[in-house]
Amino acid sequence: MRWTVLSSDTLIFFPAVLYFFLAHYRTSPVPHKSNVAWHMVVILINPCLILIDHGHFQYNCISLGLTLGAVVAVLSHKDLIASVLFCLSLNHKQMSAYFAPAFFSHLLGKCLRRNNPVLEVLKLGLVVLGTFAIVWWPYIHSKDAIFEVLLRLAPFERGIYEDYVANFWCTTSILIKWKRLFTAQSLKFLSLVATVLACLPSMVQQIWAPSIKGFLYGLLNSSFSFFLFSFQVHEKSILLPLLPATLLATELRSPFKLLMHYALFSMLPLLCRDKLIVPYVALYGLFTLLYHAPGGGQYSKIHHLVIPIPLSIGMTFLYICSLVLHIIYLTVRPPEKYPFLFEAVIMLLCFIHFILFALYTNVRQWMLPRQSMSRDKEKKQN
Repeated sequence: MRWTVLSSDTLIFFPAVLYFFLAHYRTSPVPHKSNVAWHMVVILINPCLILIDHGHFQYNCISLGLTLGAVVAVLSHKDLIASVLFCLSLNHKQMSAYFAPAFFSHLLGKCLRRNNPVLEVLKLGLVVLGTFAIVWWPYIHSKDAIFEVLLRLAPFERGIYEDYVANFWCTTSILIKWKRLFTAQSLKFLSLVATVLACLPSMVQQIWAPSIKGFLYGLLNSSFSFFLFSFQVHEKSILLPLLPATLLATELRSPFKLLMHYALFSMLPLLCRDKLIVPYVALYGLFTLLYHAPGGGQYSKIHHLVIPIPLSIGMTFLYICSLVLHIIYLTVRPPEKYPFLFEAVIMLLCFIHFILFALYTNVRQWMLPRQSMSRDKEKKQN
């Protein structure tokens, strides 16, 4: 089984990462070689992806590799190929739907700026329908077969959340007992509305002003909206926001480091149950060493955050608490009356950081058009 995961990495995910660098730095200013190497290492040595795929054998590298291939096709202005690859990713793992609003809004925004937008949209629609028809061909002959597959893809009977995932519904359930107050049907509707509203600002920005960097931010904001507000989210779903976050690591260097810390931390109870603590510590240490490697990311275009002092103190306090909680969780038994106390605190700390990170990246995405306008003004003045 380990060889099947390694072969999936080698055949799909690793080539997609290589093609991303070839496409991305073809259109962007070529940075220092050490910066490119650092960025590639950050994407490939993703502790969360390695722990889940090589510890749980989830094969997320296939769907994420196909999604990354679709991203590369968008960067290369091959929108039809991008549509095919993303449809394949979506059919491999339905969680790839986390990225669907970003692909939809960006491609629609590009189509609206072409000479014949209706024809462009029609071509994309036909490619999507054709890809789905080929993949679903074995089931098309029977409605019962289709519905059976769809029911397995959407396990609504499990409830709006399970375990202690650091999203909105599970975290707020400490105070609001969602499962008691609302029916499953009502919770489906509430989660749908919340997810759409959370995605909407990012989608509007890309329809209004589509750009490559805005598309990458859109992938990040869309996937975080699904992780925080959609129905039936699992701890491992944090892998989806982490993919575009790694693609933007050179731009979001400090925020990315904190995101990876809390993403790993949010999976600690899951990995502890599966006896993966030693790989957890080893990969966390390896990532930290590579992240702070001499010369790594030295020439990155880093956007320094202007953080109010009270917020900075609060974030530092939460970070220290998370480090201490690692030790407490592994060495101290919780009170018998509250057996899941530590899991709840871990969930709360991670949720606070995730929601702050999502708000920040949404603001960053909306600032992109202003930044490009200011650069154009500077060029004209020079």
